[in-house]
Amino acid sequence: MKKDCAAIVLAAGRGKRMRSEVPKQYLMLEDKPIIYYALKVFQESFINQVILVTAAEEIEYCRQNIVEKYGFDKVTHIVAGGKERYHSVYEGLKAAKADYIFIHDGARPFVTEEILERAYASVCQYGACVVGMPVKDTIKIADGNCFAVSTPSRDKVWMIQTPQVFAFDVILQAYASLMEKEEELLQKSVKITDDAMAVETFTDWKVKLVEGSYENIKITTPEDLQIAKAFAL
Repeated sequence: MKKDCAAIVLAAGRGKRMRSEVPKQYLMLEDKPIIYYALKVFQESFINQVILVTAAEEIEYCRQNIVEKYGFDKVTHIVAGGKERYHSVYEGLKAAKADYIFIHDGARPFVTEEILERAYASVCQYGACVVGMPVKDTIKIADGNCFAVSTPSRDKVWMIQTPQVFAFDVILQAYASLMEKEEELLQKSVKITDDAMAVETFTDWKVKLVEGSYENIKITTPEDLQIAKAFAL
C-alpha cells in the first residue's frame, strides 16, 4: 500500500510570454482548459489529495468552472499563490498534509500515471526526486555578453520538468529556510527557480533525477500551445 501523497498544482502564473489576456492554464486545449488535464491525471491516480494554487481573484472561478464542473473531488484546498513561484509552493505546503508531496506545474498537461509511479518509487528510496529528460541538443554556457564560455557534456545535462517530489519534512524544511532567508538571497541576486534548487540550497538531501517524457512540456508560449495541440491528437 502506498503512503499518503498530496499534489500541489500551481496555477497562479500570469503567462506573459503567452501574450494572452487569459492566463495560460485556462486556455483551451481541445475542448478543455489546460489545467484540466493535469488535474484529471492526479484525480485518477494514487494521489490522495490535491491542493490547487491560483491567483486570489481566480479562486472562485477555479472552484466553480474547474473543480466542481469536472468533479475533481480530490481537490481539498484552493489557495491563493504569491508573487513568485516559490511563494505559491509555500502556500500550497501550508495546506498540505501527507508523507510525500508532488509539486506540479498546472501548465504541463501531459503528465501521466507512469511518470507518477516512477517518481513515487524514487521518492520512497531517495526522499527527493525530480522528473526530467536528458537534453537532445548541445548546451553552451554563456557569459554576460552572450559569448560561449564552456560546453558541458551532453550526457550529464537534463532538462527538468515536474512533478518534483519530496518527503514532506524535506521540502517543508527547504521552503521554511528559503522564506526565512529570502531577503538575503535577493540581495545576492540568487533566484530559486524550482523546488529541487530549494532542497539543494537549504538541505543536505541529494535530488534524484527520474525519467519523465519529452511530451511532458510546459505550455509557456503560443508555439508551445501549437505543439500541445499536436500531442493531444
